[in-house]
Amino acid sequence: MQINTVTDYACDGTTAVITIDSPPVNALGAAVRAGIVDGIARAQVDAAVQSIVLVCAGRTFFAGADIAELAKGPAKPTLRDVQVVIEASTKPIVAAIHGTALGGGLELALVAHYRVAVPSARFGLPEVNLGLVPGAGGTQRLPRVVGVDKALEMITGGGQIKALEAIEAGLVDQLMTEDGLRAEAIAFAQARSAAPGPLPRVRDGEERLSAARERPQLFVDFRAANARRFRGFLAPEYAIRCVEAAVRLPFDEGVREERRLFEELVAGPQSAAQRHVFFAERQAAKPPGIPVDLPTRPVARVGVVGAGLMGGGIAMNFLNAGIPVTIAEARADALERGLGTIRGQEGEARGRRGRAAPRPPDRNARARGPRALRRRYRGRL
Repeated sequence: MQINTVTDYACDGTTAVITIDSPPVNALGAAVRAGIVDGIARAQVDAAVQSIVLVCAGRTFFAGADIAELAKGPAKPTLRDVQVVIEASTKPIVAAIHGTALGGGLELALVAHYRVAVPSARFGLPEVNLGLVPGAGGTQRLPRVVGVDKALEMITGGGQIKALEAIEAGLVDQLMTEDGLRAEAIAFAQARSAAPGPLPRVRDGEERLSAARERPQLFVDFRAANARRFRGFLAPEYAIRCVEAAVRLPFDEGVREERRLFEELVAGPQSAAQRHVFFAERQAAKPPGIPVDLPTRPVARVGVVGAGLMGGGIAMNFLNAGIPVTIAEARADALERGLGTIRGQEGEARGRRGRAAPRPPDRNARARGPRALRRRYRGRL
Protein backbone atom coordinates (compact mmCIF):
# COMPACT_ATOMS: atom_id res chain seq x y z
CA MET A 1 0.00 0.00 0.00
CA GLN A 2 1.42 3.36 -1.03
CA ILE A 3 0.99 5.97 1.71
CA ASN A 4 2.57 8.78 -0.30
CA THR A 5 5.12 9.17 -3.06
CA VAL A 6 8.02 8.06 -0.84
CA THR A 7 6.39 5.66 1.65
CA ASP A 8 5.17 2.08 1.26
CA TYR A 9 3.20 0.20 3.92
CA ALA A 10 2.89 -3.58 3.94
CA CYS A 11 2.17 -6.34 6.44
CA ASP A 12 4.30 -9.46 6.75
CA GLY A 13 2.50 -11.75 9.17
CA THR A 14 2.02 -9.77 12.35
CA THR A 15 4.61 -7.13 11.43
CA ALA A 16 3.92 -3.86 9.63
CA VAL A 17 6.81 -2.83 7.39
CA ILE A 18 7.17 0.87 6.60
CA THR A 19 9.57 1.35 3.69
CA ILE A 20 10.92 4.77 2.74
CA ASP A 21 12.22 5.30 -0.79
CA SER A 22 13.33 8.91 -1.26
CA PRO A 23 16.52 8.93 -3.33
CA PRO A 24 19.34 9.66 -3.30
CA VAL A 25 19.90 9.37 0.49
CA ASN A 26 16.42 9.19 2.06
CA ALA A 27 16.82 12.61 3.67
CA LEU A 28 14.21 13.29 6.33
CA GLY A 29 12.21 15.80 4.32
CA ALA A 30 8.55 16.67 4.88
CA ALA A 31 7.11 13.84 2.75
CA VAL A 32 9.30 11.26 4.48
CA ARG A 33 8.31 12.48 7.93
CA ALA A 34 4.62 12.49 7.05
CA GLY A 35 4.87 8.98 5.61
CA ILE A 36 6.45 7.59 8.77
CA VAL A 37 3.79 9.17 10.98
CA ASP A 38 0.94 7.89 8.80
CA GLY A 39 2.45 4.41 8.62
CA ILE A 40 2.80 4.12 12.39
CA ALA A 41 -0.75 5.42 12.88
CA ARG A 42 -2.06 2.66 10.57
CA ALA A 43 -0.13 0.00 12.46
CA GLN A 44 -1.35 1.23 15.83
CA VAL A 45 -5.03 0.77 14.95
CA ASP A 46 -4.58 -2.59 13.19
CA ALA A 47 -5.28 -5.31 15.74
CA ALA A 48 -3.44 -7.88 13.60
CA VAL A 49 -0.18 -5.90 13.79
CA GLN A 50 2.00 -6.66 16.79
CA SER A 51 5.30 -5.06 15.71
CA ILE A 52 6.66 -2.50 13.24
CA VAL A 53 9.83 -2.41 11.13
CA LEU A 54 11.10 0.86 9.72
CA VAL A 55 13.41 0.30 6.74
CA CYS A 56 14.71 2.25 3.76
CA ALA A 57 15.03 1.31 0.10
CA GLY A 58 17.99 2.31 -2.01
CA ARG A 59 21.56 2.65 -0.90
CA THR A 60 21.11 3.89 2.66
CA PHE A 61 19.06 4.37 5.79
CA PHE A 62 18.20 7.99 6.60
CA ALA A 63 21.44 9.88 5.93
CA GLY A 64 20.34 13.03 7.72
CA ALA A 65 17.79 15.82 7.82
CA ASP A 66 17.03 18.20 4.97
CA ILE A 67 19.62 20.94 5.60
CA ALA A 68 17.82 23.34 3.27
CA GLU A 69 14.97 23.50 5.80
CA LEU A 70 17.18 25.22 8.37
CA ALA A 71 16.81 28.54 6.60
CA LYS A 72 13.03 28.51 6.34
CA GLY A 73 11.98 26.18 9.16
CA PRO A 74 10.62 22.64 8.77
CA ALA A 75 7.05 21.85 7.78
CA LYS A 76 4.85 19.75 10.01
CA PRO A 77 5.36 17.10 11.17
CA THR A 78 8.84 18.03 12.34
CA LEU A 79 11.48 15.41 13.11
CA ARG A 80 10.72 15.83 16.80
CA ASP A 81 7.01 15.20 16.08
CA VAL A 82 7.98 11.94 14.36
CA GLN A 83 10.15 10.97 17.31
CA VAL A 84 7.28 11.49 19.74
CA VAL A 85 5.06 9.20 17.65
CA ILE A 86 7.71 6.47 17.47
CA GLU A 87 8.61 6.64 21.14
CA ALA A 88 4.94 6.54 22.19
CA SER A 89 4.13 3.44 20.12
CA THR A 90 2.56 0.64 22.12
CA LYS A 91 3.98 -1.86 19.63
CA PRO A 92 7.74 -2.43 19.31
CA ILE A 93 9.38 -0.49 16.49
CA VAL A 94 12.62 -1.79 14.99
CA ALA A 95 14.89 0.47 12.93
CA ALA A 96 16.53 -1.71 10.26
CA ILE A 97 19.71 0.07 9.16
CA HIS A 98 21.92 -0.27 6.11
CA GLY A 99 24.24 2.24 4.48
CA THR A 100 24.51 5.12 6.92
CA ALA A 101 22.43 6.45 9.80
CA LEU A 102 23.70 10.00 10.12
CA GLY A 103 22.53 13.13 11.91
CA GLY A 104 18.75 13.17 12.05
CA GLY A 105 18.76 9.59 10.75
CA LEU A 106 20.61 8.38 13.82
CA GLU A 107 18.51 10.59 16.07
CA LEU A 108 15.42 8.93 14.59
CA ALA A 109 16.87 5.46 15.09
CA LEU A 110 17.61 6.31 18.74
CA VAL A 111 13.90 6.67 19.49
CA ALA A 112 13.08 3.27 18.03
CA HIS A 113 12.72 0.58 20.65
CA TYR A 114 15.36 -1.56 18.90
CA ARG A 115 18.07 -1.05 16.27
CA VAL A 116 19.42 -3.74 13.97
CA ALA A 117 21.96 -3.25 11.20
CA VAL A 118 24.00 -4.94 8.51
CA PRO A 119 27.76 -5.25 9.11
CA SER A 120 28.60 -2.59 6.50
CA ALA A 121 26.40 0.08 8.13
CA ARG A 122 27.92 3.22 9.63
CA PHE A 123 26.66 5.65 12.27
CA GLY A 124 27.41 9.23 13.18
CA LEU A 125 26.30 12.70 14.24
CA PRO A 126 28.18 14.99 11.81
CA GLU A 127 26.37 18.24 12.68
CA VAL A 128 29.55 19.79 14.12
CA ASN A 129 30.91 19.91 10.57
CA LEU A 130 28.11 22.38 9.77
CA GLY A 131 28.79 24.45 12.88
CA LEU A 132 25.84 22.85 14.71
CA VAL A 133 24.97 20.37 17.42
CA PRO A 134 22.39 17.61 16.97
CA GLY A 135 19.00 19.27 17.40
CA ALA A 136 16.61 16.34 17.87
CA GLY A 137 17.77 14.81 21.13
CA GLY A 138 20.98 13.23 19.84
CA THR A 139 23.13 14.78 22.55
CA GLN A 140 20.72 13.52 25.21
CA ARG A 141 20.06 10.00 23.96
CA LEU A 142 23.46 8.95 22.64
CA PRO A 143 25.23 9.27 26.04
CA ARG A 144 22.50 7.12 27.56
CA VAL A 145 23.30 4.36 25.05
CA VAL A 146 27.05 4.42 24.44
CA GLY A 147 28.25 6.29 27.52
CA VAL A 148 29.43 9.86 27.93
CA ASP A 149 33.02 9.36 26.75
CA LYS A 150 32.00 7.71 23.49
CA ALA A 151 29.21 10.23 22.93
CA LEU A 152 31.58 13.17 23.40
CA GLU A 153 33.99 11.65 20.91
CA MET A 154 31.28 11.04 18.30
CA ILE A 155 29.43 14.35 18.67
CA THR A 156 32.39 16.73 18.88
CA GLY A 157 34.38 14.88 16.22
CA GLY A 158 31.53 14.43 13.76
CA GLY A 159 32.97 11.16 12.46
CA GLN A 160 31.38 7.80 11.77
CA ILE A 161 31.67 4.43 13.47
CA LYS A 162 31.19 1.04 11.85
CA ALA A 163 28.53 -1.48 12.79
CA LEU A 164 30.87 -3.71 14.79
CA GLU A 165 31.94 -0.77 16.94
CA ALA A 166 28.30 0.31 17.25
CA ILE A 167 27.19 -3.07 18.56
CA GLU A 168 30.10 -3.19 21.01
CA ALA A 169 29.10 0.27 22.26
CA GLY A 170 25.44 -0.77 22.68
CA LEU A 171 24.12 1.43 19.88
CA VAL A 172 22.93 -1.58 17.84
CA ASP A 173 21.05 -4.51 19.34
CA GLN A 174 21.85 -7.15 16.73
CA LEU A 175 23.64 -7.52 13.40
CA MET A 176 21.76 -8.88 10.40
CA THR A 177 23.20 -10.39 7.21
CA GLU A 178 23.89 -8.05 4.29
CA ASP A 179 21.31 -9.72 2.05
CA GLY A 180 18.69 -10.52 4.67
CA LEU A 181 18.05 -7.25 6.49
CA ARG A 182 14.31 -6.95 5.84
CA ALA A 183 13.38 -10.59 6.58
CA GLU A 184 15.66 -10.85 9.60
CA ALA A 185 14.46 -7.53 11.01
CA ILE A 186 10.86 -8.80 10.73
CA ALA A 187 11.79 -12.00 12.59
CA PHE A 188 13.59 -9.92 15.23
CA ALA A 189 10.55 -7.65 15.65
CA GLN A 190 8.17 -10.58 16.00
CA ALA A 191 10.37 -12.13 18.68
CA ARG A 192 10.44 -8.85 20.58
CA SER A 193 6.67 -8.44 20.36
CA ALA A 194 6.30 -11.73 22.20
CA ALA A 195 8.68 -10.72 24.98
CA PRO A 196 7.12 -9.68 28.30
CA GLY A 197 7.65 -6.35 29.98
CA PRO A 198 7.55 -2.69 28.91
CA LEU A 199 9.16 -1.51 25.70
CA PRO A 200 12.67 -0.06 26.20
CA ARG A 201 13.10 3.67 25.67
CA VAL A 202 16.53 5.24 25.39
CA ARG A 203 15.37 8.37 27.21
CA ASP A 204 14.81 6.32 30.36
CA GLY A 205 18.38 4.99 30.51
CA GLU A 206 20.36 6.21 33.53
CA GLU A 207 23.12 3.63 34.06
CA ARG A 208 25.66 5.22 31.71
CA LEU A 209 24.94 8.69 33.07
CA SER A 210 25.31 7.57 36.69
CA ALA A 211 28.81 6.32 35.89
CA ALA A 212 29.71 9.74 34.46
CA ARG A 213 28.38 11.56 37.52
CA GLU A 214 31.00 9.76 39.60
CA ARG A 215 33.76 11.43 37.52
CA PRO A 216 33.48 15.18 38.22
CA GLN A 217 36.63 15.97 36.17
CA LEU A 218 35.35 14.23 33.03
CA PHE A 219 34.34 17.35 31.10
CA VAL A 220 37.26 19.44 32.36
CA ASP A 221 39.71 16.78 31.17
CA PHE A 222 37.96 16.40 27.82
CA ARG A 223 38.10 20.14 27.16
CA ALA A 224 41.77 20.28 28.10
CA ALA A 225 42.68 17.33 25.91
CA ASN A 226 40.94 18.86 22.89
CA ALA A 227 41.52 22.57 23.43
CA ARG A 228 43.81 22.97 20.44
CA ARG A 229 41.57 20.96 18.12
CA PHE A 230 38.42 22.92 19.06
CA ARG A 231 40.01 26.37 19.24
CA GLY A 232 38.02 29.01 17.37
CA PHE A 233 34.92 26.83 16.84
CA LEU A 234 31.72 27.23 18.83
CA ALA A 235 29.98 23.97 17.89
CA PRO A 236 32.31 21.54 19.71
CA GLU A 237 32.03 23.56 22.94
CA TYR A 238 28.26 23.74 22.61
CA ALA A 239 28.18 19.98 22.03
CA ILE A 240 30.09 19.47 25.28
CA ARG A 241 27.58 21.69 27.09
CA CYS A 242 24.73 19.61 25.67
CA VAL A 243 26.24 16.35 26.91
CA GLU A 244 26.87 18.00 30.28
CA ALA A 245 23.16 18.83 30.34
CA ALA A 246 22.35 15.16 29.70
CA VAL A 247 24.36 14.23 32.78
CA ARG A 248 23.05 16.88 35.20
CA LEU A 249 19.46 17.52 34.03
CA PRO A 250 16.30 15.42 33.64
CA PHE A 251 15.78 14.30 30.04
CA ASP A 252 13.16 16.87 29.00
CA GLU A 253 15.17 19.75 30.45
CA GLY A 254 18.28 18.48 28.69
CA VAL A 255 16.41 18.41 25.38
CA ARG A 256 15.30 22.01 25.90
CA GLU A 257 18.89 23.07 26.59
CA GLU A 258 20.08 21.23 23.48
CA ARG A 259 17.43 23.00 21.43
CA ARG A 260 18.37 26.40 22.82
CA LEU A 261 22.03 25.93 21.93
CA PHE A 262 21.14 24.48 18.52
CA GLU A 263 19.01 27.49 17.62
CA GLU A 264 21.74 29.86 18.81
CA LEU A 265 24.23 28.18 16.48
CA VAL A 266 21.79 28.15 13.54
CA ALA A 267 21.40 31.93 13.86
CA GLY A 268 25.13 32.55 14.23
CA PRO A 269 27.75 33.40 11.59
CA GLN A 270 29.93 30.29 12.02
CA SER A 271 27.24 27.80 11.09
CA ALA A 272 25.99 30.05 8.28
CA ALA A 273 29.50 30.06 6.82
CA GLN A 274 30.00 26.31 7.21
CA ARG A 275 26.63 25.54 5.63
CA HIS A 276 27.50 27.87 2.76
CA VAL A 277 30.70 25.90 2.19
CA PHE A 278 28.75 22.62 2.37
CA PHE A 279 26.38 23.65 -0.42
CA ALA A 280 29.12 25.39 -2.43
CA GLU A 281 31.27 22.26 -2.51
CA ARG A 282 28.38 20.24 -3.86
CA GLN A 283 27.40 22.90 -6.37
CA ALA A 284 30.98 23.09 -7.63
CA ALA A 285 30.68 19.50 -8.79
CA LYS A 286 27.70 20.46 -10.98
CA PRO A 287 28.88 23.21 -13.38
CA PRO A 288 25.93 24.86 -15.15
CA GLY A 289 25.51 23.89 -18.78
CA ILE A 290 27.41 20.61 -18.45
CA PRO A 291 25.18 17.51 -18.55
CA VAL A 292 25.83 14.91 -15.88
CA ASP A 293 26.30 12.21 -18.54
CA LEU A 294 28.97 14.14 -20.46
CA PRO A 295 31.86 11.71 -21.10
CA THR A 296 35.18 12.65 -19.51
CA ARG A 297 38.27 13.26 -21.58
CA PRO A 298 41.30 11.14 -20.65
CA VAL A 299 44.24 13.21 -19.36
CA ALA A 300 47.71 11.74 -20.04
CA ARG A 301 49.90 14.76 -19.16
CA VAL A 302 49.43 18.22 -17.62
CA GLY A 303 51.33 21.46 -18.19
CA VAL A 304 51.51 24.14 -15.48
CA VAL A 305 52.82 27.67 -16.11
CA GLY A 306 54.61 28.97 -13.03
CA ALA A 307 56.16 27.14 -10.07
CA GLY A 308 54.88 29.50 -7.40
CA LEU A 309 52.41 28.76 -4.61
CA MET A 310 49.42 28.22 -6.90
CA GLY A 311 51.33 26.50 -9.69
CA GLY A 312 53.06 24.17 -7.25
CA GLY A 313 49.78 23.27 -5.61
CA ILE A 314 48.17 22.49 -8.96
CA ALA A 315 51.16 20.37 -9.93
CA MET A 316 51.02 18.39 -6.67
CA ASN A 317 47.32 17.75 -7.17
CA PHE A 318 47.93 16.02 -10.50
CA LEU A 319 51.08 14.28 -9.34
CA ASN A 320 49.15 12.79 -6.43
CA ALA A 321 46.68 11.45 -9.00
CA GLY A 322 49.53 9.79 -10.87
CA ILE A 323 49.51 12.16 -13.87
CA PRO A 324 52.88 13.42 -15.22
CA VAL A 325 53.33 17.19 -14.96
CA THR A 326 55.44 19.64 -16.93
CA ILE A 327 56.18 22.94 -15.16
CA ALA A 328 57.28 25.98 -17.15
CA GLU A 329 59.00 28.86 -15.36
CA ALA A 330 60.70 32.04 -16.64
CA ARG A 331 63.60 32.14 -14.14
CA ALA A 332 65.89 29.36 -13.00
CA ASP A 333 65.89 30.46 -9.34
CA ALA A 334 62.09 30.57 -9.23
CA LEU A 335 61.95 27.12 -10.77
CA GLU A 336 64.39 25.70 -8.21
CA ARG A 337 62.44 27.23 -5.30
CA GLY A 338 59.19 25.86 -6.63
CA LEU A 339 60.58 22.35 -7.17
CA GLY A 340 62.13 22.37 -3.72
CA THR A 341 58.78 23.28 -2.15
CA ILE A 342 56.96 20.56 -4.09
CA ARG A 343 59.51 17.90 -3.16
CA GLY A 344 59.47 18.96 0.50
CA GLN A 345 55.70 18.97 0.83
CA GLU A 346 55.29 15.70 -1.01
CA GLY A 347 57.99 14.11 1.11
CA GLU A 348 56.26 15.26 4.31
CA ALA A 349 52.91 13.96 3.08
CA ARG A 350 54.34 10.58 2.16
CA GLY A 351 56.20 10.41 5.44
CA ARG A 352 52.95 10.99 7.36
CA ARG A 353 51.38 8.17 5.36
CA GLY A 354 54.31 5.89 6.11
CA ARG A 355 55.48 5.80 2.50
CA ALA A 356 58.96 6.30 1.08
CA ALA A 357 60.06 9.80 0.08
CA PRO A 358 59.73 10.61 -3.61
CA ARG A 359 62.64 9.95 -5.93
CA PRO A 360 64.50 13.02 -7.25
CA PRO A 361 62.82 14.73 -10.20
CA ASP A 362 64.15 14.50 -13.73
CA ARG A 363 66.14 17.67 -14.53
CA ASN A 364 67.02 16.75 -18.10
CA ALA A 365 63.99 18.09 -19.95
CA ARG A 366 64.74 20.27 -22.98
CA ALA A 367 63.66 23.91 -22.99
CA ARG A 368 60.97 24.69 -25.56
CA GLY A 369 58.51 27.37 -26.49
CA PRO A 370 58.77 31.17 -26.34
CA ARG A 371 61.67 32.93 -24.70
CA ALA A 372 59.64 33.84 -21.59
CA LEU A 373 59.30 30.11 -20.90
CA ARG A 374 62.81 29.15 -21.88
CA ARG A 375 63.45 26.89 -18.89
CA ARG A 376 61.19 23.93 -18.25
CA TYR A 377 60.91 21.16 -15.72
CA ARG A 378 59.32 17.87 -16.58
CA GLY A 379 59.17 15.05 -14.06
CA ARG A 380 57.06 12.69 -12.07
CA LEU A 381 57.21 12.42 -8.28
